[in-house]
Amino acid sequence: MEIREMNIKDIELVLPLYISYYNEEEEACWTEQTAGKRIHQVLSMEDSYSLILEEDNKAIGFAMGFFKQYDDIVGYTLEELVIAKEFQNQGIGSKFLNELESRVKDKGAACIELQAVNDEMHERYYGKAGYYTADNFVMKSKWFED
Repeated sequence: MEIREMNIKDIELVLPLYISYYNEEEEACWTEQTAGKRIHQVLSMEDSYSLILEEDNKAIGFAMGFFKQYDDIVGYTLEELVIAKEFQNQGIGSKFLNELESRVKDKGAACIELQAVNDEMHERYYGKAGYYTADNFVMKSKWFED
């Protein structure tokens, strides 16, 4: 397996993985157009940093995010981390996350922040890696009525 930096040219490689994972595992409704736009948005933003995990020149996972400046530190915001279903529960995702953590720390990040679905699978995965639910931040949302 190879881990390398991901760029806009890699969108076509990760697009099927993104759509398959979210539509089949998370019951979403991504299309090539919407998923392609989402991936492009993250990869093209200032201070974006993303990795792709490949086996035999096929994408089996990827992580997308960006560095964010605060007053006294630089943090890394992890927007997406996807591992193909057939490669889950083998320790591959954990090793991939460890590599991402090492690389963003080497690039100056003092922490990694992320938002995750509030379910057992995500709690177990991120909890095992040392992530915790921050008590000093709460996500706020407002939905617009039609």
